[in-house]
Amino acid sequence: MEGNIISFKVFVNSKGILMSEYSKLPVEKVTSVFNESDTPLIKKVLSEVERKVGDLHEQLEKELDALN
Repeated sequence: MEGNIISFKVFVNSKGILMSEYSKLPVEKVTSVFNESDTPLIKKVLSEVERKVGDLHEQLEKELDALN
C-alpha cells in the first residue's frame, strides 16, 4: 500500500495565478495509520519537513500574494 504523508507543490491555477500548496499528515494521526515501530521515524520526518518546508511555503505564499 502507498499513501502521501507530505505534499508540497507550486503550480499555476486555471486563472493563470502562480500558487503553492503544502499539506501533511497530522502528527496526532500517525499512530492510527502506522504501526508502533514506524511511528517515531514518521513523527521525526514530519517534524523536520515542517521546520524546513513549512517556512518555505509561508515565505513563498507571502511573495506570491504580493505579486498577485
